[in-house]
Amino acid sequence: MNPRRLHCLFLLLTVASACAEPTPPPLPPLGASEEMLTVSGLSSGGYMAVQMQVAHSALVRGAGILAGGAYYCARNNVANTVNCMAPGSSSLYPPVPPVSRLIDEAEQQGHLGQIDPPTNLAQHKVWLLSGSGDQTVTTQAVDLLRNFYRRWVPESALVYAHVPTAGHALIQPDAPDANDCPVTASPYINRCGEFDAPGRLLAHLLGPLQPKNESPQGRIVPFSQHEFTGGTSDSRLSGLAKTGYVYVPPACEQGGCRVHVAFHGCQQQAERLGMVFVEESGYNRWADSNRLIVLYPQIATQSFWPSVFNPKACWDWWGYSGVDYHLRSGRQIAAVKAMIDRLTSPR
Repeated sequence: MNPRRLHCLFLLLTVASACAEPTPPPLPPLGASEEMLTVSGLSSGGYMAVQMQVAHSALVRGAGILAGGAYYCARNNVANTVNCMAPGSSSLYPPVPPVSRLIDEAEQQGHLGQIDPPTNLAQHKVWLLSGSGDQTVTTQAVDLLRNFYRRWVPESALVYAHVPTAGHALIQPDAPDANDCPVTASPYINRCGEFDAPGRLLAHLLGPLQPKNESPQGRIVPFSQHEFTGGTSDSRLSGLAKTGYVYVPPACEQGGCRVHVAFHGCQQQAERLGMVFVEESGYNRWADSNRLIVLYPQIATQSFWPSVFNPKACWDWWGYSGVDYHLRSGRQIAAVKAMIDRLTSPR
């Protein structure tokens, strides 16, 4: 090869190296407590929070579901998501299943040992949210989830909040980039007066809280998610992004804090919004004053048809990552469980 071509090749390699995304560091062990582990999520993140809670009901102690629906509603078929999100909205797609079928699936998988026994849910607390203006995941879909939980969760432990006019969004009053209450649009964070969904759900799941900090003082730690999926190629199959985030309050640096997992919704991933969901969802302000580590796992936009087709970076609640997506062995559930195990490992 002549010197000129060698020089051009060197320049191309140098530019490619400079533009490559740096590898994030490993998720650090933080000596967190396994007691009172809680989860929450919006939209597909709500469905994922349900799956995580049901699959690991011996570990998770409560869930906050914002505009999410019932466990295993889509039944390994993306076509089923249409009526699962808005029951009765389309005669072209399969109707929403009766709640008894979804209860039977959970009980059967518990009997087979594929998930923890769902009878554990009798010891859980659950907080649900639906906006009357939400046409994406309608109140009827959240009603189905409520009826699923009623099989095990006592009425006194189940709170169902309704926000008049609210669109499809996480609702909290402090986000600089929030939309008005009726809006359904990016970043899917809305302001509806002083209604604070993260604060209300955390108070129900964990008990009375100290007042939130007006300005979070902790640190946001990026970490590699690939180690929890077996590497880059397996991460593509799982749908997980290269980088996840964890918020660590100053009081949690020495260990002993509880953990909350916050699942973003479709199109809320850091790849698209930057740090908006991680910084503006409202959890960090409550975490600071209540000794709470917040884990923000991330999904990536992927269109590897037909193996993985997830152009909006949704959490898997219909089976794109595998038929066991709703079980402990599911790629996403297993990865998040491994992240939790790392956070609760000794420093």
